[in-house]
Amino acid sequence: MAAGGVGAQEWPDRFLRVRQWWGRALDYPGSERDALLLVFKGTLAASLSWVVSFYLLDAQSPAFAPFSAVMIMYVTVHESVTHSLRYVGAVTAGVAVQAVLGFLAGPDLLTFVLVAVGSHGLQVATAAFFAFSTYSSATDDLTRITQLGQIVLLVLIGCVIGTAVNITVAPPLRYRSAEYSVRILARALRDLTADMHPVLREGAPEGDTVTRWRERAARTDQLVGQARAGLSTAKESVHYNPRRLLRRHRGHLCFQGYDTVLNALERTLYQLASLARSLDHWEQEENDYCYRHFLDRYAAFLEAISEMADALSALDETQLAQQTERLAELTREAQARREEVAEEAEAQLLPLADPTRPYGVLVVEATRLMEEVQHTSDTLNSWVRA
Repeated sequence: MAAGGVGAQEWPDRFLRVRQWWGRALDYPGSERDALLLVFKGTLAASLSWVVSFYLLDAQSPAFAPFSAVMIMYVTVHESVTHSLRYVGAVTAGVAVQAVLGFLAGPDLLTFVLVAVGSHGLQVATAAFFAFSTYSSATDDLTRITQLGQIVLLVLIGCVIGTAVNITVAPPLRYRSAEYSVRILARALRDLTADMHPVLREGAPEGDTVTRWRERAARTDQLVGQARAGLSTAKESVHYNPRRLLRRHRGHLCFQGYDTVLNALERTLYQLASLARSLDHWEQEENDYCYRHFLDRYAAFLEAISEMADALSALDETQLAQQTERLAELTREAQARREEVAEEAEAQLLPLADPTRPYGVLVVEATRLMEEVQHTSDTLNSWVRA
């Protein structure tokens, strides 16, 4: 009874999740709508390919065409075109392998083994096995050659129809992925600096805390990979896409600004990781120098960086003019806080040249971090003015 009760409770939850999924797919762009659109376009391309191969050509193996149409249906038009060319080439190679081995060894078990051994690559092997099935069912050499050639023709038809459907039916233009890429790294920078500056205001950080910061900074490599993948998708979505000709999309086709900002944010995160490593040199029992005011100024600097990263995490191209003004203001404030760090270090006569102490390294890291932040702000301002 308990198991039945749990099962009965799961059904409303599943129905609710399905309803929410459809709601997201219909209400706004996202992965749900992309998946739904791919299913629709794949079904349409497969149906059209079946009509051509079965009703118009009366092919012996019409399923090759719809299968190929679905195989090359990808999110971007560029991916569909690229994989179409690869897939047609792989199938042609697989059919060629079967033709050569079939005529040399005949349609028997030995040929099947040779096809398995001689085909390199999953798609080539799959095409060769399908070709072997068609080849072995034919009664004479002319029919075998005709059927093998028909396989290549059907695959070509499926790829052409699939690519045509992807181009003409709501071709995806993923320029927003470039914005999301910048936001990913900006949020990582914001979250880490927001965690660091309150601790530094309390004094020298403990070893476990610094270790945690270093580990978080090291994990940003994965975020950088995700951000670059998003930017790459945005660039690819423009190629061969007819929607790029529409007036409302013409301003979104240059991604150089996003690329530059992404590079600057990546370097900023690396500088922050280097800063965290520098804090490892801190002596917990530092009694020779008065460093509390220095750490307080450093915390104010990191807080200013966090505020700028927070502004970048909400980057929106439709509001870029207003956002760049705010970023320029935050950058000037961060620069002022960075100068206060250097001034406080000099005022307290901290040993900046002593390699065994962290002060000099921290001042240098703050300067480098500020340079990357300044470059990010300047890039966005230049992009808006252009």
